[in-house]
Amino acid sequence: MTTTIWHNPRCSKSRLTLALLESHHIEATVRLYLEDAPSSAEIRSVVEQLGIRPWELLRRGEKIFKELELTKESDDAAVFDAMSQYPILIERPVVIHQGRATLGRPPENVLTLID
Repeated sequence: MTTTIWHNPRCSKSRLTLALLESHHIEATVRLYLEDAPSSAEIRSVVEQLGIRPWELLRRGEKIFKELELTKESDDAAVFDAMSQYPILIERPVVIHQGRATLGRPPENVLTLID
């Protein structure tokens, strides 16, 4: 059973999600995605597992988002490349478990992967 969390220790939702996994005895591989940015292909895979459009994984309140002038009409490949180049744009936390993924917003969402 492989579980990975794209984690930002400065984010309260990310910390709560990790604690919830631990309280359910799930040993997750912690990927500090701001330091170890996922590739465009990895982000594409997660978006597919989440069943969303890339736009929905973007943190649109970030300064770099405004600077890049991304819109809902932006090409998906451009969005994937932006998130890979500027991982601060990736909504967090992302939990990947046995080929499925969810966002830990709210943290209880991860329970759908492990129950």
